[in-house]
Amino acid sequence: MAEFSHLVAEGYCEIVLTGIEIASYGGGAGESYSLEELLKRMAQVPGAKGVRVRLGSLEPRIVTPSFAKTLSELPFICPQFHLSLQAGCDATLRRMNRHYDKARYLESVRLLRAAMPMAELTTDIIVGFPGETEANFLESIDFVREVGFLKVHVFPYSRRPGTPAADMPNQISKAERDRRTAELTSAAEAVREERLKTIIGNTLPVLLEAHKGDIWHGYTATYMPVYAKGEGAHNTLVDIRLTGLQADGLAGFIL
Repeated sequence: MAEFSHLVAEGYCEIVLTGIEIASYGGGAGESYSLEELLKRMAQVPGAKGVRVRLGSLEPRIVTPSFAKTLSELPFICPQFHLSLQAGCDATLRRMNRHYDKARYLESVRLLRAAMPMAELTTDIIVGFPGETEANFLESIDFVREVGFLKVHVFPYSRRPGTPAADMPNQISKAERDRRTAELTSAAEAVREERLKTIIGNTLPVLLEAHKGDIWHGYTATYMPVYAKGEGAHNTLVDIRLTGLQADGLAGFIL
């Protein structure tokens, strides 16, 4: 809380709450309240309404009706959530010893989007986990399309000695892992492009972070990259009219 108050007072426009598993906040020594309660307390800090607060990676289990409602009632929360997935196939999730299935994940997605209709989701997926069949892999691709992620970070499974997965049967060859990485990445990028297209024509506030020549680069609250022409200043929120796709994001002009 002290660090957050200091950063707000210093004029930072966006603050990211990050950690290995921020959903577990409140379970450690000296922590008397949950992440949900922490966010409510942060909202009471003078000047907090003028900043963006972006959450780091979340486990699906933390997304309850109460949590989603709280997020929707806090105006400083960025409606972009990195919801950990790892695989879009229940059989693979069980082999990974993940404590959720696709149905629970989709329920988390539904709750977030019901509370915040503009919410965008990002995630991580590992391909080529031991025992992953071609059918399992294709199921993950279908799940990416079903959820409609803004961004999927795709990683090939890496065998690490001493881990349970290293001794599992049916290890996948490097060539096959690389093929699946490329195929899922391509599918995820197609989904991303469709998400970006839905925003073209809108005017949205964008936090300017850098510029090259007369082009400013920044991000929307939903973490869509924007490249815009016009006059701006670093670390400021400006309204940008979005006109099309550019590079990995959107093109526009500063109003």
